[in-house]
Amino acid sequence: MEIIYGTSNKHKVEDMSRVFKEYNVHANLERLSDIGFDKEIIEDGETFEENSEIKARSIESFCREKGINDRIIITDDAGLCINYLNGEPGVYSARYAGVGATQIDSINKILNKMKNATDRSCKFVCVLTAIDLKTGEKIVARGECVGTIAKEHGTLQGLTYSPIFIPKGCDRPMSDMKPEEYVAVHNHRDQAMKKLIEEFPLDYTNKDGSLFWSGSKRFPRGINFNINESYCFNFVKFFSILL
Repeated sequence: MEIIYGTSNKHKVEDMSRVFKEYNVHANLERLSDIGFDKEIIEDGETFEENSEIKARSIESFCREKGINDRIIITDDAGLCINYLNGEPGVYSARYAGVGATQIDSINKILNKMKNATDRSCKFVCVLTAIDLKTGEKIVARGECVGTIAKEHGTLQGLTYSPIFIPKGCDRPMSDMKPEEYVAVHNHRDQAMKKLIEEFPLDYTNKDGSLFWSGSKRFPRGINFNINESYCFNFVKFFSILL
C-alpha cells in the first residue's frame, strides 16, 4: 500500500516509518513532493481536527484531479495547549508570536504571559486524519503528551516549545534530554499513529495481495493511551508497554 503523508518534513516520515515497522504495517510512505503537490494549504480551522482534515481534503482533491486513487492520505495538525492560557497557543502554535517569529520569540511570549501562573499544566496534541482514496473512508486519531511549562527555558533547539515543556514524570525540559529520552517521552504523534493503525481494516491488502497489516502487535479497540504515567527514564519498560 502506498501512503501519502501530508508533509515535506523527512523527520515526521521517519517517525511514522518507525511506528509502522513496529506494528508490521507494510506500506511505502510518500511525501507531498513525491506526488508533485506544492499548493499552499490555508489552515483556518478552530481545532486540530478541523485543520488536519482541511489538509487531507486539499490533498484528496489534488489526487483526484491527477487520477491518483489507490492510496491512503494521512495528514496531521499538532500544537501546544496550556491550561492557564485557556488552551493557547493551540492551533496557532506555529505562528503564536507572529509570522517569521524565532523560537525564543515564541517562548518568551508564553513565559511572559505565565509570570504569575499557579497552574502550569499543559499538553502537546497531535491529530491525524486518514482518507482512503479507494473508498472515501475517513479515520481520525488523537494523541496527547501531558506535562508542565518550565519557569525558565532550557536549551534552544528542536521543536519550538520543547525548551519549556517538561513531560509528566520528568524534571527537565525536552530540549535538555538525550535523544533516547526525548523519543520516549515526546509521544503525542506516536500515540495518534498507533490509534490510527488500530482502526485500519484487518483485511486491507496491497497490490501484490499481501496484507497491509499483519502480526499481533495491535492495541484493542477503545484503549486509552496514557504513556506519560510511566517511567520517564525506564526505556525497557516503556517499550514493553508499547509492544
